[in-house]
Amino acid sequence: MERLQKVIAKSGVTSRRKAETLIQDGRVKVNGKVVKELGTKVSNNDEVEVDDILIEKEAPIYIMVNKPRRVLSSVKDDKGRSVITDLLGEDIEERVYPVGRLDYDTTGLLLLTNDGSLTNKLIHPKYGVDKVYVAKVKGMLTKQDLTTLKKGVTHEGERLKCVHARILEVDKKKEKTKVELTLHQGKNRQVRRMFEAIGYRVEKLKRERFGTLTLGKLQPGEYRELTPHEVKQLVDLTNKNVK
Repeated sequence: MERLQKVIAKSGVTSRRKAETLIQDGRVKVNGKVVKELGTKVSNNDEVEVDDILIEKEAPIYIMVNKPRRVLSSVKDDKGRSVITDLLGEDIEERVYPVGRLDYDTTGLLLLTNDGSLTNKLIHPKYGVDKVYVAKVKGMLTKQDLTTLKKGVTHEGERLKCVHARILEVDKKKEKTKVELTLHQGKNRQVRRMFEAIGYRVEKLKRERFGTLTLGKLQPGEYRELTPHEVKQLVDLTNKNVK
């Protein structure tokens, strides 16, 4: 279920803000009845008309991108920086949006879609979808540090924690540690902030896995559409994990 004004905007009829005006003016019908409530939600099975013309709804599309550094997880930027949709070719005509975010200097798996319902489930902690990151950290982490990260830390008033943490590699000469973290939360710059809270600095950060998805052979800057089987796996995962 999605808000009516969002469905109208996604169809390309007009912007979401103008869609709200159309609804309030009584120019929108759902299943033949005029609807003026902005909070109204509709499903793919509902027929939506604007000025008595049935709108065409976009088919859902799901795209995996291997995000490079210095690209924003956004569809536009007022400072002219590169955004994730700049990486998509002309063959992707649908308007898609990132499922959660990776910060400017973080690389790895980012999912884009126009499926608002699945997006909400994938990013909400209650559905328990794993987001697996590999961080290269300056310093020699201890087992106690990992325990602290799993118990949770407080940073700028927010409680942040991971569900799993393990050391992958230790470079004693350079005094660096490679760590794998699994999150269910999706707070802004969460991994970097968690390490900051215990006195370490993240030098490199990559998301290796999102739910049932892995990058495979996808190179930085490349993208591909998910297969129907991969989409079903994600849907099944959110249905299974709901708490």
